[in-house]
Amino acid sequence: MNAPAGIGLRAPHLAEIDRDRPALGLLEIHAENYLLPSPSFAAMERVRADYRFSVHAVGLSLGAVDGLDAAHLARVAALVKRLQPDLVSDHLSWSTHGGRYFNDLLPLPYTEEALDVVVRNVDRLQEALGRQISIENPSCYLAIAHSTMSEPEFLSQLAKRSGCGLLLDANNIHVTAHNLSIDPARWLDGLPAAAITEYHLAGHAVNEVEGGTILIDDHGSRVGDPVWGLFSQCVERFGPRPTVIEWDTDIPALPVLLDEARRASVLLAAGGRHDARAA
Repeated sequence: MNAPAGIGLRAPHLAEIDRDRPALGLLEIHAENYLLPSPSFAAMERVRADYRFSVHAVGLSLGAVDGLDAAHLARVAALVKRLQPDLVSDHLSWSTHGGRYFNDLLPLPYTEEALDVVVRNVDRLQEALGRQISIENPSCYLAIAHSTMSEPEFLSQLAKRSGCGLLLDANNIHVTAHNLSIDPARWLDGLPAAAITEYHLAGHAVNEVEGGTILIDDHGSRVGDPVWGLFSQCVERFGPRPTVIEWDTDIPALPVLLDEARRASVLLAAGGRHDARAA
């Protein structure tokens, strides 16, 4: 089956997609938006019947030292069982501690101890779901001094030890590479192609800070040319994979997102060997 391109299904577009069924290869929901029955849940289920689907969790806190919250895990597992999506994913991050939830995806040190924690939590999640999940690389704004391995090394070991897949977010790679002065091509060198299951694309903000710039992963604009170029490299290097356009702030009209998904489709069909601006 060909690698589809699609969009994140957001509330402002749900009624329009439910009514018009636009041509899209894939829709992705945030799991935490649909853990309880509601009118929007019913509309989402109607849409799900006509599209390939992905469930993207944001609150499982896979890097939490005190493990996964059993109640939250049970709710996500029930949603996945009900929807039977093509893909399930969450982030390489933590957002809970001691029963408290933080409204952010917080960074991990890349150490053996942290790797043990994430492997343990991913194993528990995959056992609860009865299927493979994929882990997304984060956007980084600082390097943790006592990390003992690089991010690609950490992700590679996580995939090897747990059997999870990897969700490559090209925007996050670009943001991290810029903020930490890393060569994104060398970042890609450390990843196992066979583990990569999905791509994400999004826009970012550029902030001026003390004479320099820092990129913020805000999902609030079109995908930038550098990210399209990096996505092309990923597709050429690792092969086409299902791809989702994410847009979460300043959400535009649906045709804008459909156009971004079309551009991704062109690059996937060309195996990445294509000028992104021409696409």
